[in-house]
Amino acid sequence: MARDAATVERLKALLAQIKGLTEGGGLHWERQVGSAHRYARWKNNLLILGPSTPLSDKHLPRYLLITPFDSPDCIEINSNDEELGQELMGLVQVVEKASASEPPTDPFAITDELLDRLGT
Repeated sequence: MARDAATVERLKALLAQIKGLTEGGGLHWERQVGSAHRYARWKNNLLILGPSTPLSDKHLPRYLLITPFDSPDCIEINSNDEELGQELMGLVQVVEKASASEPPTDPFAITDELLDRLGT
């Protein structure tokens, strides 16, 4: 996909910001039970990074999908992208390191907290 230079620079800055937040602990990534990706919530957006296969598999493309909770719009960056792939792989490495010891979660589990919020 052809992008102008200004858009590429903005996307690089976005990847750097997400990477920095992850390194600093300000962005928490989780892995859903049975899922092939990691996810985080940030600025009313869902960030999906995948697949969560070992980094040693260098031939498997990686992706970052960013989508607002209140819109069908999205941004997708793929590791095969000539202009952004290297930055994305840097983010993948940071997320993998930051979430390596995190147990898988079930974001759709019915919890007491959820039921309390619903008044049941």
